Amino acid sequence: MKMQKKQFRIGELAKNLGVERFVIRFWEKEFNVTGARSEGGQRFYEQKDLEKFRSIKQLLYEQGFTIAGAKKQFRKTDTKILGSHRTVLEDAPRQSATAVAKLLSLKERLLQLRALLKS
Repeated sequence: MKMQKKQFRIGELAKNLGVERFVIRFWEKEFNVTGARSEGGQRFYEQKDLEKFRSIKQLLYEQGFTIAGAKKQFRKTDTKILGSHRTVLEDAPRQSATAVAKLLSLKERLLQLRALLKS
């Protein structure tokens, strides 16, 4: 079994996601993702932060959501995740991200079908 890294610096996170560091800082503010900081002020992120940033990137870059739309999408899913079952669901971020991706893909296909029916 491959061990996962416990913490990432902002440069490592940005490289892993394929974006610039300023994008991470922007998303951090917009989506209220706060990583830990060292005494010197350097940002450190955990695996759960990486998964959230991956979801943000997917919504914005692959699914074409606006920032406002992506925030709304997270509010819908965070309501379920941040409830009393948080500790149980926190261990399955990839499953949640996969479910969201499947739903978004289905939504896109439905929109395409609707466009075909209108023409």
